[in-house]
Amino acid sequence: MAGRKATITDIAARAGVSKATVSRVLTGNAVVAPDKRDAVLTAMAELSYRPNLMAKGLAWGRTFTVGVLTPDLASPLYGLIMAGVEAELHGLGYQALFASGAFHTETERRALEHLVQRQADALIVLGGRLPGADLLAVTGDLPLVTVLRAGPGKLAITLDNHYGARLATEHLISLGHKEIAHITGESGQPDTEERLHGYRDTMTAAGLTPRTIPGGYHEDDGRRATHRLLDNGIRCTALVAANDQVAMGARLALSERGLRVPEDVSLVGFDDLPSVRYAVPPLTTIRQPAREMGQAAARAVLGLLDGAEVQPPGFTAELVVRASTAPPGRDGY
Repeated sequence: MAGRKATITDIAARAGVSKATVSRVLTGNAVVAPDKRDAVLTAMAELSYRPNLMAKGLAWGRTFTVGVLTPDLASPLYGLIMAGVEAELHGLGYQALFASGAFHTETERRALEHLVQRQADALIVLGGRLPGADLLAVTGDLPLVTVLRAGPGKLAITLDNHYGARLATEHLISLGHKEIAHITGESGQPDTEERLHGYRDTMTAAGLTPRTIPGGYHEDDGRRATHRLLDNGIRCTALVAANDQVAMGARLALSERGLRVPEDVSLVGFDDLPSVRYAVPPLTTIRQPAREMGQAAARAVLGLLDGAEVQPPGFTAELVVRASTAPPGRDGY
């Protein structure tokens, strides 16, 4: 065998089976007796045989790739979801093919078309701005799972953002806060609207006045929004941020204005990114299980590929209390 790669003929001779049996083990499209299957696998290991993935793909009619469209490859939140997708797919013999929509509708469309043209077997779409009808028009009959966005007629893995924002606001109210402001996420995004409504509904139900200011999804958005709050004289003893990144920007702005967290202003984020437990002080936040959602998306899309009846798993927002929240001290700002 020195000097050349092992072939199916070599595997069959070593295992004492026919080439057809070896082929059935490699493709997995027919039942093989356990003893013969074990003999083939042992022979493959002894001869350092690596199956030809292109040939396997032709046999199965698949490329064994799943296209994953994300709004931002550098996003901490979407990064966790992508890591979950990749880990789960790899464990099941598939490869993830990533593309970014860059938070731009036409860029998302082109990236999605590219994934389809690369003959991905199925697609996972994280968030994004592309309308549902356009998403279906591009993806056609390909198995599709969406994460953190409502599914356009297909399977969606989501979190109840309204409930998460309610948990955050109720936590601050339970501590005795009455002047609670909310820095919103990016305008026009469903999760932004859901979190805003969760905050407003909770404040109104408690007989308190909502105080909101436009923000975004990134640290700079939180920093700028908090400075606008201060400059506009909007008083509060607590802040609910659109997400953890916004909360970190707000934390910096408060420090720049001589305000302490939580002694002067309590602060709550949303997402529970790994980094926020190391913030100063560690951030109270709403956890959404991003990596687990990615793993669930991978399992779901492979289930769709196999023609299974797949039900979207349920994920629940969870309040994680850390040191950035406390009962109101002085009069806030």
